Amino acid sequence: MQIVDVVNRLDGLKRSVARVIRGKDEAINWIIAALLARGHVLIEDIPGVGKTTLAQALSRSLNLVFSRIQFTSDTLPSDVIGVSLWRAERGEFEFLPGPVFTNVLLADEINRATPKTQAALLEAMNERTVTVEKTRYRLREPFLVVATQNPVEYLGTYPLPESQLDRFLMRISLGYPAPEEELALLRRGGVEGELEAVQPVLEGAELVQLQARVREVRVAPALLSYLLELVHRSRNHAQLALGVSTRGALALHRASQALAMLEGRDYVIPDDIQRLAVPVMAHRVVLAGGEVGEGWSRSEAERAVIRGIVDSTAVPL
Repeated sequence: MQIVDVVNRLDGLKRSVARVIRGKDEAINWIIAALLARGHVLIEDIPGVGKTTLAQALSRSLNLVFSRIQFTSDTLPSDVIGVSLWRAERGEFEFLPGPVFTNVLLADEINRATPKTQAALLEAMNERTVTVEKTRYRLREPFLVVATQNPVEYLGTYPLPESQLDRFLMRISLGYPAPEEELALLRRGGVEGELEAVQPVLEGAELVQLQARVREVRVAPALLSYLLELVHRSRNHAQLALGVSTRGALALHRASQALAMLEGRDYVIPDDIQRLAVPVMAHRVVLAGGEVGEGWSRSEAERAVIRGIVDSTAVPL
């Protein structure tokens, strides 16, 4: 597939999703870039701003299998990965796959699940496999987890630990729509009709080919040094108790390659890294001291620190 064909197919994918999720071009770019980079996305936002619709529009545009788990405090790991049942008539156990055996998994309100249930996703997200009673099952390709959490609700929630957050390539927010987009949404009576009308513009096999091409996007040595400088500054920042991990550095590298390809280039530019620094790095740091609250205020403080690091770091020419 030539680069022109790649650009045309990806532009078609962006337009398809944007017909349903209007006025959120940056968020659409992020989630498609994450998918191209074989990563996962945590959407941190209040209810009712289109998180579920975004995941559904993406899966329909790609003709992928979509599953949803509505997490609650009594959701069990077996509700996620599946369960083995004894079949007396056959004298053996039969594994019944859970909703994680899909292409696009919407983990809705993931922070309402207990840590044990949250951890059930770790292997799937990191290795794209699920192990049940010593038997390892491989998941479908492509595989994308879109998790959501409400940052302003604390009662009955279990904050994601750093090890779980580190598995997400990006943390993004959608926010409220612009007034004109919200007015148009009211006039249309919602997005259900447009969502039902979404037709596939790419097949899963084509997406897997595009994912493989992301690794071919060139990153100049000077840009690799710049990327690592951002990571190292996070590890030595006075406001941070914990900086970005090596997994985070790899994630920023891979996401930059994916964004470059999405923008129609076979090479990364400094702007790719700068644009991605906050969504890729901010959720991987731990603030020093206990003066910052939880939820939205903590997330905003993390983003502010990463923006400050980006603004204060010289860009290679």
